[in-house]
Amino acid sequence: MTPLADILARRIAKTGPISLMEFMAECLLHPEHGYYTTRDPLGAAGDFTTAPEISQMFGELLGLALAQSWMDQGCPAPFTLAEIGPGRGTLMADVLRATKAVPNMHAAMQVHLIEASPTLKAAQRDKLAAYDVTWIDEASALPDQPLWLLANEFFDALPIRQFTRDAHGWRETQVALEGEALVFGLSNPAPIAALDHRLADTKVGDVVEVSPAAVPITDEIARRIASNGGAAIIVDYGDWRSLGDTFQALEAHKMVDPLARPGQADLTAHVDFEALARAATDAGASVSKMISQGEILSRLGIGARAQTLAQNLDGEALETHIKAFERLTSDAEMGTLFKTIAIAPTPSRLPPGFDT
Repeated sequence: MTPLADILARRIAKTGPISLMEFMAECLLHPEHGYYTTRDPLGAAGDFTTAPEISQMFGELLGLALAQSWMDQGCPAPFTLAEIGPGRGTLMADVLRATKAVPNMHAAMQVHLIEASPTLKAAQRDKLAAYDVTWIDEASALPDQPLWLLANEFFDALPIRQFTRDAHGWRETQVALEGEALVFGLSNPAPIAALDHRLADTKVGDVVEVSPAAVPITDEIARRIASNGGAAIIVDYGDWRSLGDTFQALEAHKMVDPLARPGQADLTAHVDFEALARAATDAGASVSKMISQGEILSRLGIGARAQTLAQNLDGEALETHIKAFERLTSDAEMGTLFKTIAIAPTPSRLPPGFDT
């Protein structure tokens, strides 16, 4: 039993079952034993690999899309260039390198990274040592000025509440104790007002997941963009509307039992893009259609960029480059599993690739 499993077991024995959301929050962010507070989870030695770690093309293309959006909106100065959940800082490093030749952009920008993990903050400081960067703990601390923001695989790590429809309402997934072992259970059925809109498209036995933190975070971002200008590009795995059990744990790049080693595995769930879009429009912003990662990268020119980079490669390096291109864009890899939306002040100001 991990130290965190022991803490949770004693807590449940004393006060009763906890919600899946409480379990996820403790496993990911416990100050001493939380997954994100104790390690760098990325790369071959970690538990998962994100698109920026696969190829520089991902960050370059998104960075140039943000730069074009900034120019299309009149090159406001100063403005905030931000990333929420920036991993090792690889995506922001690629964005900054790709945009360094854009006239006046770097002089006008104020780079902000929204990060809760001390371990990842240290990695970001190393990666971005050449730049003036401000670290903040939450989106509400972003400056009140034009904002261009990226969120790649951020929302999938937010704790979720999971509900199973019952003939008498909804039953919430809980973590309980059976002997000394952590086990999943369900609450008694009850009406859930926040899920009334899902009664029409679900049946008894269907599972719906809700991320309570996703809406206020999206609201913070969208309100700044609606009021001051800017754009946000969100990339994550998920779909337009939550349906089904997507809660999972990854350790050493393999699916594992989420209850087996609390604090030692990454816990995620698919993102409900409809909920993000609704939050953004409620905040007064405009939202693009949801587009697959493969499609948006294609629209932004990944084919031509891949060919240009390939001209200087051969042998194993060329093979790795081709595999990275396929991994980012192929329907069999990340191309369709990962989706994207963009947020802008008005439909006519959506970033390139999202404006069709």
